[in-house]
Amino acid sequence: MVTGHFGLAAAVKSIERPIPLWALMLATVWLDVIFVPLYLSGVEHIDPAPGTDGGYGNGIIYADYTHSLLGALLISAATGLLCVRWWGRRGGTVIGAVVFSHWLLDLVVHRTDMPLLPGNAGDLPRLGFGLWQYHALTATIEGLLVLVGAALYWRAARRTGGPAGRVNLIAALIVACGAVTLGLDLAGM
Repeated sequence: MVTGHFGLAAAVKSIERPIPLWALMLATVWLDVIFVPLYLSGVEHIDPAPGTDGGYGNGIIYADYTHSLLGALLISAATGLLCVRWWGRRGGTVIGAVVFSHWLLDLVVHRTDMPLLPGNAGDLPRLGFGLWQYHALTATIEGLLVLVGAALYWRAARRTGGPAGRVNLIAALIVACGAVTLGLDLAGM
């Protein structure tokens, strides 16, 4: 899940007006942002699922630090505490919750590749409900998350008197960028 995370951030923005949209968008993918250098250094890795050639939903993702339950909780808490400086206690709590929402959404789509403890300490069972095995269903859910999130953002922004042109443009960009991201995911890029 990539695109769906952005839809969730837009939906949260519809409720939490003081927090900038960019901060919520970044928070919702923060675990993946931290994953990238660990992936590039070989600490975390992705293998094709058996019987596939990789691509959208066809990978076993060994993000044993960033996407472990405890790791995600610690990253979420640290990020939330850091953000208190800019957006107060409530804003920091919201940012921390949005960071952790990434793990919850990933739990639904990932195959059983999400450890409980960093580094898969204790070799405990890995979690994941595996919705990614059903590409059309997962893509539909991700698309709906983006559409609903953009609609909620648009409605809330219009109610608060935001400039119509700007509000419409941002909502359209959320949908367009979500569509491009989902299309690239489905194409295996």
